[in-house]
Amino acid sequence: MKDYLKFYIDGAWVDPVEPRVLDVINPATEEAFARISLGSAADVDRAAKAARAAFEGYSQTTREERIALLERILGAYQARYADFVEAISTEMGAPVFLSKAAQAATGVAHLAKMIEVLKDFEFEEVRGTTAISKEPVGVCGFITPWNWPINQIVCKVAPALAAGCTIVLKPSEIAPVNAMIFAEVLHEAGVPAGVFNLVNGDGPGVGQPLSSHPDIDMVSFTGSTRAGVLVAKAAADTVKRVHQELGGKSANIILRDADLQAAVSGGVRGVMTNSGQSCNAPTRMFVPREKQGEAVEIAKATAEQIKVGNPFDKGVTMGPVVSDVHFRKIQGLIAKGIEEGATLVTGGPGLPEGLNKGYFVRPTVFADVTNNMTIAREEIFGPVLAILPYDAEEDAIRMANDTVYGLSGYVQSGDIEHARKVASRLRTGNVHLNGAGPDFAAPFGGFKQSGNGREWGEFGLEEFLEIKAVLGWQAA
Repeated sequence: MKDYLKFYIDGAWVDPVEPRVLDVINPATEEAFARISLGSAADVDRAAKAARAAFEGYSQTTREERIALLERILGAYQARYADFVEAISTEMGAPVFLSKAAQAATGVAHLAKMIEVLKDFEFEEVRGTTAISKEPVGVCGFITPWNWPINQIVCKVAPALAAGCTIVLKPSEIAPVNAMIFAEVLHEAGVPAGVFNLVNGDGPGVGQPLSSHPDIDMVSFTGSTRAGVLVAKAAADTVKRVHQELGGKSANIILRDADLQAAVSGGVRGVMTNSGQSCNAPTRMFVPREKQGEAVEIAKATAEQIKVGNPFDKGVTMGPVVSDVHFRKIQGLIAKGIEEGATLVTGGPGLPEGLNKGYFVRPTVFADVTNNMTIAREEIFGPVLAILPYDAEEDAIRMANDTVYGLSGYVQSGDIEHARKVASRLRTGNVHLNGAGPDFAAPFGGFKQSGNGREWGEFGLEEFLEIKAVLGWQAA
């Protein structure tokens, strides 16, 4: 059992105003492995005031000073890489290979990309007689999730620091240890006191007062659409900027000219990776009706090859879901799929065979799903794939867009021009063609109830900048 009972405020580790302790649970064992403190509005106030006091000085640092700081952070992060891998696998259940190759790796990728972007970014330009400058938005409040924890922390912190902003972070109380290590990294790298602050806690205790605090100029939230609405409402009275990356129910359209084997097997793996706990997972697979039987066989074989177990066990490709609450939610939605008449292809309710402890879900595939079923409408956030047959291509596009979400989309085709045309019809912030992976320079974010604003690369940096016009800069 490790204790992380202090908060990082104004360059020091400090005790909470009111001591309240929360156990951090290992979802593979259902046992506590660490303890954190739960903060309060008083802790948020201390952190926000420290960030406000630090902003005047840090906002005036030069591009070169901020590049040097980010380079030191990157070096300190890489020195603690193994600690991030262990923490993420322990607290949220990602298999070690995934924590090492993807989860922890995103922190390196975002830092390296932001250093590259900052070196060439144009903060000032003159148009006619007016100078236009891009200046730091101010003090930023960050509320980050547990599913890709260090990814969502670094893709906010790196551009904020690059822009000249100061920060108060509330990481997920479900997976907070990686955030504590990151705070140690920033301290080691010499981030000035007050520029970065961390307060652990839950939504009502810390998230709400952070969102509504008058010293916070911008709040950036990643999580469920339901919680995002609460953040926006809390922020409204102070008219602060609100940036949100929320839920998704992404469509994967497999066109008739696609390689069915590659498209279906890749789609199944895309859902099951990270135990289905990715907001952009391709959880609705649209296949031509006449090919559904073949697609179902491919999906079944692929899902049944997945090895579920303890993240630290050799050969495991899928770990547990993050908590008992989340496990029970997923089980309820699987039961709903059966109740509403979808065909259960593989998986289903209960623990996988051979496991009697931990929040493990069976890799589950449904076929004969219609777009009005609950499993096609709600974000399950677990290893559950819905296969929906379509007749005409127009039907697939219409059903793909028939959702409140619009985070990501996927198109598979043997003709890249065909794939591009379909992609142009999808109302989503991202579209992946033929299995394309992430691009850390590309904007990440969604349409509709999947949020507003963009993260990653230059687009992420822009979110933390205000635009000022100085008229009469040049003589007419």
